[in-house]
Amino acid sequence: MTEKNSIHSNPPYGMIAILFIGAFVAILNETLLNVALPSIMTEFEVDATAVQWLTTGYMLINGILIPASAFFIQRFTNRGLFLTAMTLFTIGTILAAVSPTFGVLLVGRMIQASGSAVMMPLLMNVMLIAFPVEKRGTAMGTFGLVMIVAPAIGPTLSGWVVEHYSWRTLFEIVVPIAILSLVIGIFKLKNLTPQRDIKLDVFSIILSSFGFGGLLYGFSTASDHGWSSPFVYGTIIIGVVSLVTLILRQMQMEEPMLEFRIFKFPMFALSSAISIVLAMAMFSGMILIPIYVQTVRGFTPMEAGLLMLPGALVMGFMSPITGRLFDKYGAKTLGIIGLSITIITTFYFSKLDMNISYTSLMILFAIRSLGMSMVMMPIMTNGLNQLPAKDYPHGTAMNNTLQQVSGAIGSALLITVMNNRTETRAEELANKAMATMDPAMSQQALAEMQAQMMNEAMLNGINFSLLVSTFIAGLALILAFFIQRVGTDGQINNKKKASSSKAVVAVEK
Repeated sequence: MTEKNSIHSNPPYGMIAILFIGAFVAILNETLLNVALPSIMTEFEVDATAVQWLTTGYMLINGILIPASAFFIQRFTNRGLFLTAMTLFTIGTILAAVSPTFGVLLVGRMIQASGSAVMMPLLMNVMLIAFPVEKRGTAMGTFGLVMIVAPAIGPTLSGWVVEHYSWRTLFEIVVPIAILSLVIGIFKLKNLTPQRDIKLDVFSIILSSFGFGGLLYGFSTASDHGWSSPFVYGTIIIGVVSLVTLILRQMQMEEPMLEFRIFKFPMFALSSAISIVLAMAMFSGMILIPIYVQTVRGFTPMEAGLLMLPGALVMGFMSPITGRLFDKYGAKTLGIIGLSITIITTFYFSKLDMNISYTSLMILFAIRSLGMSMVMMPIMTNGLNQLPAKDYPHGTAMNNTLQQVSGAIGSALLITVMNNRTETRAEELANKAMATMDPAMSQQALAEMQAQMMNEAMLNGINFSLLVSTFIAGLALILAFFIQRVGTDGQINNKKKASSSKAVVAVEK
């Protein structure tokens, strides 16, 4: 029995659990701080532009380091990589918790991100190595708990903490978990992934940083500065030029930092396309619905966070189940059903008004989460299954990078659509009000009318943006009909071809 088969027959569940905990707390931190930003602004006396760097900077570091994770995973042992990443993450968390100034907090946040960036690709790669194709769906379904649930729980947890305690508690909660994961990892982690003696191309790292970093920063700041800002379109242009140069360079290298030739595998390319489109639609719900709940309806951040909690729990409950269903039925069936649920619920969200109850919103969001839980991991796993084992690090790095970039693009696009629609509707309402307004109206009544018009205009903008999101999800559904199941040998299962072959054999006999 080969070492590979031995690993397959006895997957290292204990080691995966350690990686699982480390990745969970690392990914949780990506959204944990969003609700706490106003409190941090007050304490350190900084403006919204400065405080936003706590989330934008975290995302940028991830966008720069995740593409390089393919090199790190191939060059270094999974044990050494995990311990280094977890040490950096722990140091950053402690520094953020005790930070006396905003600058120290920002540095701590960046160090956190440098550790967390490699966690997701590392865990995914270990699971691909540890489990055979026929059991990989169940394993990756469990992994979905990290990928989907951790970011969803972040706002709820931070909303509750900030309402009752200091924002520093958000980091203080994570510190003991991170230290425990690190200590257990020192004693229990073993090396599983194969190493290759490859050299890092520094120019590729620079191109990757400017390419993915430029795109992420440009799109993520478009909603604040506007698309006409030279700072926005300038960074996007730099990102596109750098990314094209990076791709051309990687295609000419024998040992590329990030292997773009993996897109020649049709199911991986298709799964990536669906994941990109779905990430754009998914992030819309995580951004637009809280805006509606807090700005239009006036609910507290805590109530907005709790609204999404049942959806996160549904995703957590369904992820392992979806994994087992994937092993049995494949990604196509799950993808079509899940995307249909996602499209229908997103369409209903595009018809929000001022009277829909909090409970109805919570139930609708939970059903939408159910649909999404059936799509992301099965489709991604089906694509990764077609890759040769040596390309797993590149596949996991590519998937995580594309999700970061597409999420930023989707958010920027839909926020822009919302803002433009809100402005147009506000002008329409203002013109209509001017024609019928009583000149003797008091200042208070005028202010109330203006506030009501702005609320109505924003509601219209949110609904239109969610309608656009529905059509984006519809594109993912169309692509899902082209999914084919990948077999244990990495080949696409073609039942018609197999049936024809049996018929020919029968005729020959």
